[in-house]
Amino acid sequence: MARPKKDAIQQSSKDKLLEAATVLIRTNGYSATTVDDLCLKAGLSKGTFFHNFKSKEELAIHAAKNWSLKTSEFFKAAPYNKKKDPLERFLGYIRFRKEILQGDLPEFTCLVGTMVQETYDSNPEIKEACYESIFGHAESLNDDITLARELYAKKSKWSSESLALHSQAVIQGAFILAKASGDVKTASQSIDHLENYIRLLFNK
Repeated sequence: MARPKKDAIQQSSKDKLLEAATVLIRTNGYSATTVDDLCLKAGLSKGTFFHNFKSKEELAIHAAKNWSLKTSEFFKAAPYNKKKDPLERFLGYIRFRKEILQGDLPEFTCLVGTMVQETYDSNPEIKEACYESIFGHAESLNDDITLARELYAKKSKWSSESLALHSQAVIQGAFILAKASGDVKTASQSIDHLENYIRLLFNK
């Protein structure tokens, strides 16, 4: 039997470490997650860890980028994208964010939102990776919001970009409320209010 290529082995180890980082940081936070924790979760040695990443910081940066890639693919495949009306696509996105509030808190909260709260002043490289992820996701909503404005709110003075970012502020805030209360219902209600607010903006 042929042996796996070295690159394939490295990629498999890297993927395991990225997955471990996603799970542990969402559960315990960045600071409380150690290299030992990551290795134990991934089932790998410290030697393998440092073969793939120079530090926990470098792993966190790669985890943020990997999170952006995977969540982008996830949202692109969501059913609301099939709606013809741009406002319905945007509202469908908001409702979808509510629908995926499933399982335990770490399963639906945001990796980059969790990390940036801890590292925004202490680690500029992680902060930048989180910024690119959060603002990049918001930017993906701009086209639908702009089209919806043209159809339903031409005289509005707010920008598409500001509404896209506001939607992320509410969603990230909803995660914080859920963490503080231990109750997903608080997050769900916040997203309901966000949908109602958007409908008011567009007179719908």
